[in-house]
Amino acid sequence: MIEVSRLNGKSYVLNCDLIKTIEATPDTIITLNTNEKLMVRESVNEIIDKTICYKKKIFFGIPEVIKE
Repeated sequence: MIEVSRLNGKSYVLNCDLIKTIEATPDTIITLNTNEKLMVRESVNEIIDKTICYKKKIFFGIPEVIKE
């Protein structure tokens, strides 16, 4: 799940596994597998980075913080 923002600034959480396409028109439009379209404030690259970060957490776990 990734956090994205509507154009009015309100945040919500999106299941990134449902993303079919992301396009910049210049607003960022996310099309889901259900063909629902969402317009968000984040850029295409931000959505990609958030998705990669989420997938890393899922597959590799959250890294432990080492305290000295």
